[in-house]
Amino acid sequence: MFVDENTPVLVQGITGREGSFHTRLMKEYGTRILAGVTPGRGGASVEGTPVYNTVREALSDHPGIKFSVVFVPPEHCFNAVLEVIEAEIPWIVVITEGVPVKDALWLVNYAQYRGCHIIGPNGPGLIIPGRSKIGIMPGTAFSQGRIGLISRSGTLTYEVGNALKVKELGVSTAVGVGGDAVVGTTMLDIARMLEADAMTEVIVALGEIGGNMEEELASAMSSGTITKPTVAFIAGVTAPPGKRMGHAGAILSATSGSASDKLARLKAAGAHVVDTPWKILDVVKKLLK
Repeated sequence: MFVDENTPVLVQGITGREGSFHTRLMKEYGTRILAGVTPGRGGASVEGTPVYNTVREALSDHPGIKFSVVFVPPEHCFNAVLEVIEAEIPWIVVITEGVPVKDALWLVNYAQYRGCHIIGPNGPGLIIPGRSKIGIMPGTAFSQGRIGLISRSGTLTYEVGNALKVKELGVSTAVGVGGDAVVGTTMLDIARMLEADAMTEVIVALGEIGGNMEEELASAMSSGTITKPTVAFIAGVTAPPGKRMGHAGAILSATSGSASDKLARLKAAGAHVVDTPWKILDVVKKLLK
């Protein structure tokens, strides 16, 4: 994939409670965090990482940073992400929950225009077990393996990752794309990367009601763009139409986005569909033989 133990990372909002806490956990895991940014706190240090007032100042001392991970309150997230896009850091992981939809729409489109990639907002980030993690995924929940994990739910990612670890199956890469209605990187985007990843033999897609990401993945499977064996689970089978189920993106309309529709499309495309997350383990085990 596109991350390893040598990938240089910047943390925005590093002096805040969440930023400092997860900076420590990321560094303990082996993530190469070179700098942090908090306006007005330049010259400070967090977990041995120098803090700068702006992204540009951080890049002047640490050129070549490939990722920024954003732990900034939603009211300041727009300017924080805009600053990274303008600085041409190619990947931006937005952990922040509650980013206004209009802000997310503008940032996602502008990032695409400038050749940057946003993962999130309202997502847990990504982990390549044993090498690096960028975001808030618990390192202890994952072990190295041959399964590429894509999810719209952070908690479900950890649960399935840990279950695979217990069964000694393991994960090549796990990415949480975020639970908001507007996100920068889709399940299909990550599936394409996993399709090209030599370490990944099986893809596991953990979806939920609302939106059309799972349908896009099914179309790509039907067209032959995604050929690796894919196991799919969709949360929200019993959700009534018009109800918001936790995530802002998990809103089921009367005409689309239902779990049954998504499962039908994925099954028709050749995915191995399961009705509970725990059945994923048995299916994956058979596919890896």
